[in-house]
Amino acid sequence: MEDLNFYIESAKDHMEKSLSHVKHALGKIRAGRAHPSMLEGIMVDYYGNPTPISQVASINTPDAKSVMIKPWEKKLLKEIETAIINSDLGLNPQNDGELIRLNIPALTEERRKELVKQARHESEHGKVSIRNVRKDANEHIKQLLKEHVSEDAVKDAEQEIQDLTNESIKNVDTLLDEKEKEIMHV
Repeated sequence: MEDLNFYIESAKDHMEKSLSHVKHALGKIRAGRAHPSMLEGIMVDYYGNPTPISQVASINTPDAKSVMIKPWEKKLLKEIETAIINSDLGLNPQNDGELIRLNIPALTEERRKELVKQARHESEHGKVSIRNVRKDANEHIKQLLKEHVSEDAVKDAEQEIQDLTNESIKNVDTLLDEKEKEIMHV
């Protein structure tokens, strides 16, 4: 019985990680509003080491359509500007010698549809991951049937894992619905 609980808890943990990953991936899809997290993953060469922008500058959003980046060292202005230009954000940084401004353009209808498509792709990836966790857990549980666990206990464990799967997929769908509304909101 301990083994069954172990696999159920393990499946639950992995499904929560998949859900967390989907949340993070959807959070990176920008919905037309300025947000400091837009710059996550962009690295700047800081004394020969690739360093996230957030560790070499303060990042503020004075309004919904702009981001201000103020480096702690002025010599990093050009590095930050180059890193943003080379990123896949499609933004044009404006360097005034003190700080960098990013104006976030309004999303076109076509771009909104692309972002919804991207969000759906991310959520589908999360669902596949959750289903794979279910499949692995069920395989491990079936192995226990050959060893020493009763058929009823195995059936109960499989049902519990299916319930976890259904709940996790429902949560992914909820996240996707919220993101789609956010993206399509003009």
